[in-house]
Amino acid sequence: MNKVILIGRLAKDPELRSTTTGKQVCTFSIAVDRRFKSEGQPTADFFNTVAWNKPAELINQYFKKGDRIALNGRLQSRSYDAKDGSKRYVTEIILEEFDFIGSRNDSSDGNYNNGGYQNNNKQSVATQKATNMPLDLDDNFHMMMDDDDVPF
Repeated sequence: MNKVILIGRLAKDPELRSTTTGKQVCTFSIAVDRRFKSEGQPTADFFNTVAWNKPAELINQYFKKGDRIALNGRLQSRSYDAKDGSKRYVTEIILEEFDFIGSRNDSSDGNYNNGGYQNNNKQSVATQKATNMPLDLDDNFHMMMDDDDVPF
């Protein structure tokens, strides 16, 4: 079984590119806090992550450096030849699902959940896990940054 589940913050802004065949690919890195601290200082691990197609577009559109994200996916290792002729090896997370869990301004401990995305059988399926209602991410969608923006 190859499954990775992480909650962390984006370490830099996501980068969206298109392949020569027109597929969208978004790369980003997330910082995940470790449970233990080194000499009293918090420690984090950084993981490179790759999202494809609709999830790539959504992450690029709605996330920025510092935003919290929950994701699951699979580990993938690959190699390539660098411009200097050396062989490089890369291990990265291929995103399968993600959840919006707040922003860097959130003081909550990840309890805020305003929706998610699942990629089942490589088809785009948006879900709002908090209410099990579909999350419609069309042109009218916008993120609410705090409870003061809630209309009720």
